[in-house]
Amino acid sequence: MYLKQKFIKPDTIEQRAYQTNIAKTASQKNSLVVLPTGLGKTIVALQIIAEQLNNENNKILFLSPTKPLVNQHAQFLKQYLTIDNKSIGVFTGEISPEKRKQQWQQNKIIISTPQVIENDLISRRLNLEDISFIIFDEVHRAVGNYSYVFVSEIYQKQKPNGLVLGMTASPGSDLDKILEVCKNLNTKNIEIRTKYDPDVRPYIHDLKIQWKEIPLPIEFSQTLQLLRKTLSKYLKILKETGVLESASLSQINRRKLLDVQKRIQEKIRSYDKPPKILYSAASIQNAALKIYHSIELMQTQGVSTLKNYFKRMEQDAHSKGGSKASRTIMKDTNVLEAIAYAKKLQIEHPKIQEVTTIVKKQLQHNKNSRIIVFTHFRDTSKHVLHTLKEIEHVKPVRFIGQAKKAEDKGLTQKEQTEIIQQFKEGEYNVLIATSVAEEGLDIPSTDLVVFYEPVPSEIRTIQRRGRTARKMPGKVIILITKGTPDEAYYWASKRKEKHMKSELEVLRNSLKREFEDAQTIFEKKQLEKQNQKKLEDYQEKQNITIAVDNREYRSNVVRYISSKGILVEAEQLDVGDYIVSSRIGIERKTVDDFLGSLLEGKLFLQMKKLRESYSRPIVILEGEGLLTKRNIAHNAIFGSFVSIIVDFGIPIITTKNARETADFMTVLAKREQKDSKKSVAIRGKKWSMSSTEQQQFIIEGLPNISSVLAKRLLQHFGSIRAIINASEQELCEVSGIGKTIASEIVKLINYEYLNE
Repeated sequence: MYLKQKFIKPDTIEQRAYQTNIAKTASQKNSLVVLPTGLGKTIVALQIIAEQLNNENNKILFLSPTKPLVNQHAQFLKQYLTIDNKSIGVFTGEISPEKRKQQWQQNKIIISTPQVIENDLISRRLNLEDISFIIFDEVHRAVGNYSYVFVSEIYQKQKPNGLVLGMTASPGSDLDKILEVCKNLNTKNIEIRTKYDPDVRPYIHDLKIQWKEIPLPIEFSQTLQLLRKTLSKYLKILKETGVLESASLSQINRRKLLDVQKRIQEKIRSYDKPPKILYSAASIQNAALKIYHSIELMQTQGVSTLKNYFKRMEQDAHSKGGSKASRTIMKDTNVLEAIAYAKKLQIEHPKIQEVTTIVKKQLQHNKNSRIIVFTHFRDTSKHVLHTLKEIEHVKPVRFIGQAKKAEDKGLTQKEQTEIIQQFKEGEYNVLIATSVAEEGLDIPSTDLVVFYEPVPSEIRTIQRRGRTARKMPGKVIILITKGTPDEAYYWASKRKEKHMKSELEVLRNSLKREFEDAQTIFEKKQLEKQNQKKLEDYQEKQNITIAVDNREYRSNVVRYISSKGILVEAEQLDVGDYIVSSRIGIERKTVDDFLGSLLEGKLFLQMKKLRESYSRPIVILEGEGLLTKRNIAHNAIFGSFVSIIVDFGIPIITTKNARETADFMTVLAKREQKDSKKSVAIRGKKWSMSSTEQQQFIIEGLPNISSVLAKRLLQHFGSIRAIINASEQELCEVSGIGKTIASEIVKLINYEYLNE
C-alpha cells in the first residue's frame, strides 16, 4: 500500500502507520523525532513538506550538516515531490551570494548546510520571515556554537510561529544535552520510536553484529616498550609536581591526561606569580598526551600510521614556533630508538590482513556486495586503500572530508557526490571512509560494514552501524585489538548506547511533563516581558554597523554581534579585523594568534600599520593560557605588551571568549555611532568615496570631531583649506566647537612632525 498525499508522487512511497502518525503530530507543533536509521526520518519530513505546500505562500528550509547529505536530500525531494524541480534549490558555499539571494526569492524549498544560511543571515542577504517550516537533520548537533543554534535563534525572532522539525537516529546518552537540543530548537513535542515498538518491528531488517579479537603482534613489543618508558618518565614528573595522583601506566588514559591539563591551568591561575615548575608541567603534560597517542596508534592502527605521526611531529619540532613538547619528544633517546625499530619492522597491523580476508570472503559469497570500511584516521584509510587495490575483484575507493590535512588535500563536494554515485552503481565496491560517511548517507545496497576500530561515541557507533540493514539484512564486523584501548572504546560505546536507550524510555515517559512545565514558565516570562523594551529591538532601531574583515567572517564573534541586531558588513580590510567607526579599528587576536604572530615576527608590523591607519586603534586579546600555551619566556610576552601599549599607544583589552569580545564591540560601536556620531569608514578605501565623503573623512580625523561636526565645519568654511587656516576664534563660531576642541585642532595642525 502506497502513501496517498497531494504533492507526493503516487505509487512511490510505502505507507507506514508510524511515519504517518509522527508526521501528523509534528505538522502541528515543533517536534524532535528520534527514529532508528533506515526507518524513514526523511519520509516523515516529506509528508510535512507536502502538507506545507498546500499553502502556496509557504517556503521551506531543509538543513543538513554536510554537502553530500544536502545533495542526497535534494535528489530525494526531486524524486518524490510533484512540484517543478526548479522550485527546489540547493545552497552551498560554491554558489555566489548574489545567486543565492536570487534563488531564495524563486525557490519554494531550499536545501542547505547551516553554515551557508548562517553567513547569509549575518550579512542580511536574506531573512527567515518567509520560511514557514525548517527541518534540522542530524539534530543532535544543535548544541554549543554549532550553526543550527544560531539559525534557530534567528528563526524564533523573525518567525515566532514558524514550524520546526528536528530529526536524528541517535540523540546521545546525555539527558541534559537532549534537553539542550529541545530548548535550542524550541521544540514542544518529542516522537521516539525504537526497533522494539510494535508499529516499527515489521520494518526492521536483520542485522548481524560480530566483533573479532585481533592479537597484537609480538614484533610491536620493543617499540611499545620504549614509548612506555618515555610516558612513564613524564608521568613521574607530573606526579612529583602534584598534578597527577598515580604514575602507574595501567591507571592512565586519555581522559585522565586531559584532566591533568585542566588541573595545571587552574593552579597557574591561582598564583599572582606562578612558579616555573607549573609551566614545565604544562609542557610535560602535552608531551605525555602525544606519547600516549603514539602508543594508541601503534596498538590500534599500525606501523604506517605511527611513522606518519612521528614524521609530522618531527616537522613541528624543527619549525619556527613549533611546540616545546614536540621538541622534547624528538630529543628523547627512547623515542628515537622506538622510531628506528618501527622503521625496520616488516610487519603491518594484523587488522589490515583481517580486513583483506573479510572483504575477499564477502565478495566470494556475493560478487555484487557493497562494503564500507570505517577508519578513524586518514593515514589508516590510505593504507587500507593501497592494500585492497592489490586484490582481484576488489574495487576500493577512499571517501574523506574536504579539509586539507598535511599533504592530504581532501575531496571536493563534487568528488564526494561522484564517489557515492559510482559506489551505488558498482564502479567501486568497497568504500573506505572516515567520519564524513557516518552521518545519514543513504546507500541501500550496502550489506557489510567493517569497523577498523571501535569508537567510544555511542552516536558514531549507531551511525556507522546504520549504513547497512537499511532495506535488506546486513552485517557489521568490529575489529578489536586485544589488550588495547580498542576494548575500552568498544565497551564504552556499548555502555553509553544502553544508557541512551534507557534515557529514551525516560524521555518517552516524562518529557511531556517537562515540556508542559517549560512551556508554562516560558509563557510566564513572555508575559512579564510584554511591556519591556527588548535590547535587540532597541539595537535594531539604532542601525549600528560594524565592518568585519572577510577572514573573520566565520568566527563566533560575528555570530554573536549579528544576533544582537548589529548590521555586519564583510569587507576586505587591509588593516585590522573590525571597524566600529572612522577612528577606531580593532585587531582581534586569540591567544594562539597572538603568540604565533610574536614568534613569527609579524606582531609589531601589524601594530605599526594599525597605529598608522586609525587614530584610536585597539587590540582585543581573546582566550586563556597566554603564559602556558607556547614555549615563550614570560618577560618576552610582557615586553610585547609594554611595546604595544607604550611605543605604539594601543590599548589591549582582554576577553575570555568570543561572546565577551562581541559584547565589548557592541557597546563600543553604540558609543561611537550613536553617542559620538562617528560613522564607519574603512581606511585605505578613500578612493571609493565621493569628494564630499572624502572631505568629511579627512576632517573627522581631527581631534574630537564627529561626522556631524565635520559636516558643520565644512558647511561653515566651505573647504578643508579654510578649516586648516582658521583661528581658534573662527573655529568657535561653529556650533558644537568649544575653546578646548578648537585649541586642540589648532595645536595639532601647527605641531611639528617628528619622524620617530
